[in-house]
Amino acid sequence: MASNEDPRDDLKVTPPKRWAAGVPAVAHAMEYSIHQAGLKRPALTLLNLNQVNGIDCPGCAWPDPGHRHKNEYCENGAKHVNDEATTRRVRREFFAEHSVSELDGKSDMWLNHQGRLTEPMIKRPGATHYEPITWDGAFDVIAGELRGLSSPDEALFYTSGRVSNEAAFLFQLFARSFGTNNLPDCSNMCHESSGSGLNETIGVGKGTVSLDDIYAADLILIAGQNPGTNHPRMLSALEKTKRNGGKIVAINPLPEAGLIRFKNPQQPSGVVGRGIDIADQFLKIRPGGDLALFQMLGRLLLEAEDAAPGQVLDHKFIAANTTDFDKFAEHVRSTSWDDVLRATGLAREEIEELHRRVLESRSIIVCWAMGITQQKHGVPTIREIVNFLLLRGNLGRPGAGVCPVRGHSNVQGDRTMGIWEQMPESFMTALGDEFGFTPPAKHGFDSVDAVRAMRDGAASVFFGLAGNFVRAMSDSDVTEEALRKCRLTVQVSTKLNRSHTVCGETAIILPTLGRSDRDLQAGEEQFVTVENSMSEISASRGRLEPASPDLLSEVAIISRLARHTLGPENTIDWEGFEADYDRIRDHIAHVVPGFEDFNARIKQGGFRLQSAVNEGRYQTASGKAVFTCNDFEMSDAPKGYLVLQSLRSHDQWNTIPYTMNDRYRGIHNARRIVMVHPADIAELGFADRDLVDMVSVWTDGTERRAAGFQVVGYPAARGSAAAYFPEANVLVPLDSVAHTSNTPTSKGVYVRLEPATTQG
Repeated sequence: MASNEDPRDDLKVTPPKRWAAGVPAVAHAMEYSIHQAGLKRPALTLLNLNQVNGIDCPGCAWPDPGHRHKNEYCENGAKHVNDEATTRRVRREFFAEHSVSELDGKSDMWLNHQGRLTEPMIKRPGATHYEPITWDGAFDVIAGELRGLSSPDEALFYTSGRVSNEAAFLFQLFARSFGTNNLPDCSNMCHESSGSGLNETIGVGKGTVSLDDIYAADLILIAGQNPGTNHPRMLSALEKTKRNGGKIVAINPLPEAGLIRFKNPQQPSGVVGRGIDIADQFLKIRPGGDLALFQMLGRLLLEAEDAAPGQVLDHKFIAANTTDFDKFAEHVRSTSWDDVLRATGLAREEIEELHRRVLESRSIIVCWAMGITQQKHGVPTIREIVNFLLLRGNLGRPGAGVCPVRGHSNVQGDRTMGIWEQMPESFMTALGDEFGFTPPAKHGFDSVDAVRAMRDGAASVFFGLAGNFVRAMSDSDVTEEALRKCRLTVQVSTKLNRSHTVCGETAIILPTLGRSDRDLQAGEEQFVTVENSMSEISASRGRLEPASPDLLSEVAIISRLARHTLGPENTIDWEGFEADYDRIRDHIAHVVPGFEDFNARIKQGGFRLQSAVNEGRYQTASGKAVFTCNDFEMSDAPKGYLVLQSLRSHDQWNTIPYTMNDRYRGIHNARRIVMVHPADIAELGFADRDLVDMVSVWTDGTERRAAGFQVVGYPAARGSAAAYFPEANVLVPLDSVAHTSNTPTSKGVYVRLEPATTQG
């Protein structure tokens, strides 16, 4: 599609695919890459992608294997890095031609396809267009607004997981030097439930497994996750699990191609053969039914122990490493089959088959993603997953453990570096001691509370370091209104997105280097580091000439902003940080546990942060893992309603669609669609391809409407619906959040379908 065309839905539907990857994945990756970046630039990016001393793929956070293929990337990684490496440019003439309101009427895909941003731009109060501004001019405007606030807590500093460890560390240091802990980030919207549930039960908010554990597992349960689209290189690891004799069970409301069969394009069997079956069992669970399923698995294991004392549970592990087992056992024995079958939509025989697989397996891993975390009871579900693993000692040993799979390439690293509104006292003390100041003690705003603060006038400056906050957040209309109430919004970005068109009274765009761009500072080439889903720290070095000589790195932007804002009286060496990133890493080594000798270790090829759990230590109050009692909950939609989950299409990265296709699900040329089981469509009085509005109702009686969606009959779990993110975000109320974690419930709002009132 030509870049000057704004796409319109022209729905075509084909049968869902029964396998993922293979030669078509290679062809689609190359077609998109060449279309965006020509012939030469994709060769440079792809030969360096995920290689030692190369570019760490920004596409996801799946770790690199020890032995790397020369083509160590997936279809979506290739698309993402070459989308960033595009030869298209957004210059000042573009902004002179297009008003902000005109740009706001364009699609997410159209905005992205315009290309790389090239110089700082500002929309002044009352203006209709962005206009150029110098870097110093932009920093003076931002610093003036920040210094003019009555309290530092009126500023919000948002971060996306694309940001490097070095930039993230400086960003939180700047925010806290300025005087606030308002550090909302993309974790708040995705895996915050994982951190909450894991910290409560095992004392660390991260996964415990490595790739070697994945390969060695007897059984892997993959719940609420679609690796074929969101982290396709995981399929290569699962292929190795299967070839080593391991079994895999998929637990998901939709049958996803990558969890059915995988054709590895780097293997002969994936090119000319049928590939390998991934899931030995596929449980098509209702959205929100996972808590009930894991509670029943716990009950069945206790009953199996009753029938064969000493042969099922790991009593030695339980006694040495856990607390509150008796309370848990009493609680979970009350789990009702009727409740579980109603909550999950599964047959009893399916759950009993899974139980038999569990009994046959010595080492078990549970992997999950946002299908678990974005439920109202996401945190209790994760606690229940931990209960399930503790019963047979499946923590802290090879081939076993918890595996939350992150989507952004460095979202886990950002948190490690201090991007959190409520960092522990130990981190804050170390940070203050290292830099000679007292960090603020008051907890800040997360992403949901940040929107509330802007809406209610408690915050008036929003600074976004990467990402696309307005499209990532729930309750789109409320979020947009909140941002437009700000006195100043600032976006540090590589490409144009919706957050540049939904802006405050004054709005500034600061264009930055991408992951693939060479970063020269003071005449020396710099590199940055990232942390993947398995706590491995690796370096990333850009290889391409920057899209414009006027671009600054994220590190340089933060350093210069700090100098302008904090003034010469601030003693932190911001200028030195910009000139030499080694200096940042030296300070990280003093502040962040596990990063001792950071510079030396990263230059030797990287390292993995040690998990206390794998060393037999649990950083909980008792020093042991905690069995928990979690009240039964289910997503029980009222009659006439469906439980909606939002999801990404295959040809999409985060909030940005690359094309209008979702070829694994058989959806082409359209995004405003809602997938519903054919029997539910008929029961609700509609027909396939009917045009409908989706309406959600919150507890206060207010309605949210997403207009003009086509109904597509799909083999989804009964009683459920699925629609694309971010188009469906408007239906998720700001106050509809997960218990404890405050994560938006994008996998659990109730919607009804009505005949369309508009084309959408």
